[in-house]
Amino acid sequence: MGHGRRTTALRNSAVGAAAAALIAGSVVGLAPAAQAAAPVRFVDITGYGGTVLKANVAAPADADATHRYPLIVLPTSWSLPQVEYLAQAQKLADSGYIVVSYNVRGFYQSGGQIEVAGPPDVADASKVIDWALANTGADPQHIGIAGVSYGAGISLLAAAHDKRIKAVGALSGWADLIDSIYSGRTQHVEATALLDGTATLTGRESPEAKQIFKDFYASNLDREQAMIDWGEKRSPATYLDQLDKNGAAVFMANAWSDSIFPANQYADFYDRLTVPKRLELRPGDHATAELSGLLGLPNDVWTDTERWFDHYLKGADNGVDREQPVQLESRTSGGYEGYPDWKSVGATRKKLALAGATTIHANVDSGADGGVVLLSGLLDQVAQLPPVASIPLLPRRWAAVWQSERYGSAQQVRGTARLHTTLTPTKESGTLVAYLYDVGPLGLGKLVTHAPYTWYDRTPGKSFDVDLDLFSTAYDVPAGHRLALVIDTVDPLYIEHNPSGAQLTFSSPVDDPSYVSVPLREQ
Repeated sequence: MGHGRRTTALRNSAVGAAAAALIAGSVVGLAPAAQAAAPVRFVDITGYGGTVLKANVAAPADADATHRYPLIVLPTSWSLPQVEYLAQAQKLADSGYIVVSYNVRGFYQSGGQIEVAGPPDVADASKVIDWALANTGADPQHIGIAGVSYGAGISLLAAAHDKRIKAVGALSGWADLIDSIYSGRTQHVEATALLDGTATLTGRESPEAKQIFKDFYASNLDREQAMIDWGEKRSPATYLDQLDKNGAAVFMANAWSDSIFPANQYADFYDRLTVPKRLELRPGDHATAELSGLLGLPNDVWTDTERWFDHYLKGADNGVDREQPVQLESRTSGGYEGYPDWKSVGATRKKLALAGATTIHANVDSGADGGVVLLSGLLDQVAQLPPVASIPLLPRRWAAVWQSERYGSAQQVRGTARLHTTLTPTKESGTLVAYLYDVGPLGLGKLVTHAPYTWYDRTPGKSFDVDLDLFSTAYDVPAGHRLALVIDTVDPLYIEHNPSGAQLTFSSPVDDPSYVSVPLREQ
């Protein structure tokens, strides 16, 4: 199937899925409203350039007009209405916070156009703070900001640009937008189509955003640098020095199988921060770890977010600053593991050799794939059912396969696996997708992690090195199982760039052997 037809089909299916997700998300936001304990009022706030933002305010039930309360601002997620956070806003208000939730510009009844966390969105966050200080009992010395997904990215960007913000809760967000949806120079088309589709249903994209989406789908290399520049302007990683200088305490949480904002880009950003910080990674897909909290149910992510604000905005001695700052939950074994920093995760490494020379043909999906955006990670979270493939039955014409020996003890994979290999293509451009599987005695492989890689302007027949970080994860391979690396060229999650008839040869020169370096927890 050609790129255009396949992209259209994916976009149409994604829009349908998005509509269902949107309805479910709206119900999530509305469900707790009838149980309101803290007073909630709906207001209009004038944002950047006079744009009207629809918002709601929750305050302590016994608020005293003479008393100042710490302020928390909650920008909404992509395509969700302003009632998204009502359950958590009421909980925070009952704990002594002024909470202002607002619908970001371009969505629902808020004015303006969707700028994809551009400068107007960052300026809006500051305008909301201005309004809260002028119209509520908010304390100007104790201001926090938090959000899920889109709200998380805007929160980090706002903290880098507004010195008044003292604490951040960034849940299922991004630090590097390009590394999230264009990693390995490969378009994450299902994820992007989902975002584009829901924006079309619930908001109004700016002309700039429309053009970026159009160029992205079209694989327009002439516009590649412009797209990268656009993404960098919207990436908290670009403003890391400003964020460090401003000094806001940063709490970050994400899911291992996040199919929109992979965990790698969060972990890399976290490691570079010098402010007080905490990183939590759990099983799940995009924003699924926070979902029960939006329903008002007990939720570890929201509990720890509130603990973070209690310490850094209220000065509560709750121990959050003395705990190990990196907290991980394995996808298979449950329970939390603490680490002093991200570098300590998977500090031990074991190499799986990729011996010999193997040639595969492109343009056909071998049956190995990364799953379905949003759904696969959710299945893994609730039922430990990641995407699977029968490794013995994968057609070797379309897939290269290497396997380890059976392990005599469990292998606790933690962190970022890295692929190094020598590739000789028959065409100047192409795409490969590498998968790491946990293979049981009957040959059924459960997906541990994967990542795509695309190249352009290579000399056909001339070899070059491929170094690829697979998406970070935490997965326990049982004793008696193997690890398998599979490489093919087609995955519905991504746009592939293999010319018709292309072949890829993977080799392992004596002076530069090929391998997968697997990070393991010290036992």
